[in-house]
Amino acid sequence: METIENQLINAKKARYSIASLSDNGRQEILIRLAAAILAQSAEIIAENLKDLQKMPDTDPKKDRLLLNETRILALAESLKDVAALPDPTNKIISSQTMANGLFIQKKTVALGVVGVIYESRPNVTIDVASLCIRSGNVCLLRGGQDAYHTNLFLVSIIQEVLSSGGLDKNVVQQLPAERKYILDILKAEKYIDVIIPRGSNELIDFVRKNALVPVIETGAGVCHTYIEKTGKLSEGAEIVFNAKVSRPSVCNALDTVLVDEEVADDFLGILSPLLAAGNVEIFADETAFRILEKNNYPQLVFAAPEDFGREFLDYKCSVKIVKNTAEALAHISEFSSKHSEAIVTEDAAQAERFLEEVDAAVVYLNASTRFTDGQVFGLGAEIGISTQKLHARGPFALEKLVTEKWIVRGDGQIRS
Repeated sequence: METIENQLINAKKARYSIASLSDNGRQEILIRLAAAILAQSAEIIAENLKDLQKMPDTDPKKDRLLLNETRILALAESLKDVAALPDPTNKIISSQTMANGLFIQKKTVALGVVGVIYESRPNVTIDVASLCIRSGNVCLLRGGQDAYHTNLFLVSIIQEVLSSGGLDKNVVQQLPAERKYILDILKAEKYIDVIIPRGSNELIDFVRKNALVPVIETGAGVCHTYIEKTGKLSEGAEIVFNAKVSRPSVCNALDTVLVDEEVADDFLGILSPLLAAGNVEIFADETAFRILEKNNYPQLVFAAPEDFGREFLDYKCSVKIVKNTAEALAHISEFSSKHSEAIVTEDAAQAERFLEEVDAAVVYLNASTRFTDGQVFGLGAEIGISTQKLHARGPFALEKLVTEKWIVRGDGQIRS
């Protein structure tokens, strides 16, 4: 515990360093960090290759791990975008003078020390660090073993930029990736103000059950797309294909297709060649299985009960035929992780019913669930997608890395 405790102590002390930095100073740090990662892109790619070589090519998560020139350029642009966002701190929420003369204000302030536990996506290292710096927070990063070399090098660049700017380098730290330390992190309520897990259901469940530090959940997505009988079938097939195949290893990728029984034959006939070309394995209920078998679908198995409500993170999805919107809504209510859900329909009444009744962070009409992203929503980078209802919901970005503080000014008042 000694090594990690020293890091936690250093993080708490570093709060004063980042808190004293002006808004312009925080912006300048991010601009300089963008230039630094571009200047060292070859070194980043070399370190990333060490991690990539440990993962088999058949693992769909390998795409999440990859950093190439295009993605590093995107990270640099994201840093500039975050720098350009308005400062979320020191905003006056309310202000009033009481009858006794007390002047009471409520304003936004940084959360403090933010711990983020995530898996094999090294872009999260840059995203989280940039958002925390911009909002005046200290961040403790606990990435997975899969991205160990990449994360270590990225954090070294960040700390070099912080130090050269006269700041405490411990504003951003990488915590040990070994599992033996994770409980020490979760129980460090003396040092860490909030823990944010980003990754699989297993990771999030473990953090939720074991943390003494307050937790904001992000990451796990069991996402559905419902094809209602009035929907444009060709358009719906393209939406499903995009949601499943464009990046299957991310949390906003599609997991289950629900199809109205009146259009099941026609829709699955259109969808089959698309998903087959995408090498997608389908876990189908009995009715869907018969239709897909008739269409000679190559990778087809009967769905087991556990294939509904399953986050595949792979070129796999489940398909279920439903009688109507009510049955689709009931299925989503039972199996959704409350991340992103979509309906394809031309019936305005059914659309509004779906949008109002589905309990999820993001609900779509005639669009792919793959749009659930802080950058796409105009929020800059994101910590993750929050699926809970306290503090943050949906893309968890800069605007939510603050809490509230009351300031009361008096001139000698006492309470009778």
